[in-house]
Amino acid sequence: MAKQNPPAATPANAEDAPDYLGHRERLRERFREAGPDALADYELLELLLFRALPRRDTKPIAKKLIAKFGSFAEVLAAPPARLKEVSGIGEGAVSDLKAVEAAASRMMRGQLGNRTVLSSWDAVLDYCRAAMAFAAIEQFRVLFLDKRNHLIADEVLQEGTVDHTPVYPREVVKRALELSSTAIILVHNHPSGDPTPSRADIQMTQSIVDIAKPLGIAVHDHIIVGRNGHASFRGLKLF
Repeated sequence: MAKQNPPAATPANAEDAPDYLGHRERLRERFREAGPDALADYELLELLLFRALPRRDTKPIAKKLIAKFGSFAEVLAAPPARLKEVSGIGEGAVSDLKAVEAAASRMMRGQLGNRTVLSSWDAVLDYCRAAMAFAAIEQFRVLFLDKRNHLIADEVLQEGTVDHTPVYPREVVKRALELSSTAIILVHNHPSGDPTPSRADIQMTQSIVDIAKPLGIAVHDHIIVGRNGHASFRGLKLF
């Protein structure tokens, strides 16, 4: 008796396929016609996940991501290992999400490149929040400026734990001298979400100011960013 080939397997979601594909097209159309503001956070995530998950219903996955991390921005900023804790999220999806995060950060940094930073303060705050506000650990970043207050470099000098980053004031000033920077803006994040400066933050900032001033390096501000807003040392008159 001739051997017969088994019948082709039927996808488990075959009955749902037409509606599933229709939902994708309807979401794309709404995005094109009404713009991103017409979409909820989970819907914008759905769009981002379409390419990485072409044969999956991305709506429940997107909703799980929002439920776990809180917002669209927090999903993009989440560590890859934590993103993969959500069922359906693999390396491809993580790469796409992190690429979007990097693109947003680079676009905002590019807006500072050829402009006087002090006259673009809202852009500075937007960039700092996008780059650091939702990070899971503390980071200490320095914006190095030239004599025209144009951005020379933007560097993360230290990374720490969820509530502490070791900062060495002399290393900060040394790096400014290496870059021929005449002014700096200090930035760090509070993963707790509360940007209120701690006593240690204030003492560290004053140490940097004291070392930098005799060398002709101005500290324009120290900005702390968190999910719940930001704090400016200049605005609070802390130095």
